[in-house]
Amino acid sequence: MDLSDVRAGAAAVAPMLVGVVPFGLVAGATPVSEGLGTAAAMGFATIVFAGASQLAAIDVLADGGSALVAVVAACTINLRLLLYSASLAPFLDKEPLRRRLEVGYLLTDQAYAVSITRWSMPGDDPRRRLPFYFGGALLLWGSWQLAVLTGALVSGAVPESLPLDFAIPLVFLVLLVPTLVSRPAVVAATVGGLAAVVGAEVGADELSILIGALAGIAAGAAAEVVQERRRPAAGEEVA
Repeated sequence: MDLSDVRAGAAAVAPMLVGVVPFGLVAGATPVSEGLGTAAAMGFATIVFAGASQLAAIDVLADGGSALVAVVAACTINLRLLLYSASLAPFLDKEPLRRRLEVGYLLTDQAYAVSITRWSMPGDDPRRRLPFYFGGALLLWGSWQLAVLTGALVSGAVPESLPLDFAIPLVFLVLLVPTLVSRPAVVAATVGGLAAVVGAEVGADELSILIGALAGIAAGAAAEVVQERRRPAAGEEVA
């Protein structure tokens, strides 16, 4: 494993920690404030390892819901990871099952975004994919565990007026902005964002992210088809 690729992966996700760490503090403080304890906070962090899903499951349990309902809520929010997995699969089809399972466990929005961007570049070397991925993914995993633990330990000392929830949209903005480099990407982001907001407004809160993702993919694909049709064929003169 080339350590330069590991360092490159870590460097790619490092700026995103500005949003991830405060989010982790919220994910650690919430279960403790709801009476579930520090062990539960760390259990969610290591087993679920997904901020929005952790908070959804904690909310269900804190309200007296069953463990089954909590699992369903967490899995529903994480359905977008199926889309990520399908997107990454062609790049990892030659890897052994154990490696692919490790990739799946560490899969996050941030790790996916930086990896799919790099792997789709011309001249990508398949041998350098996993070192880059693990460099970024493991930095995110370790930072998340420390942030959740810190949030759980100092939950009582964090003022309720401190808007740590503000970090959540920052995480996704950091991921989104660098990808808006073409018209289809802008169309996908706009339609996906609007669809997610509408879904949340009509009461489909837990499905809003998936709704936005599917709408964005469809809109982006349609925009790309339109763009390709309008592009002059090779060798054709442009008026």
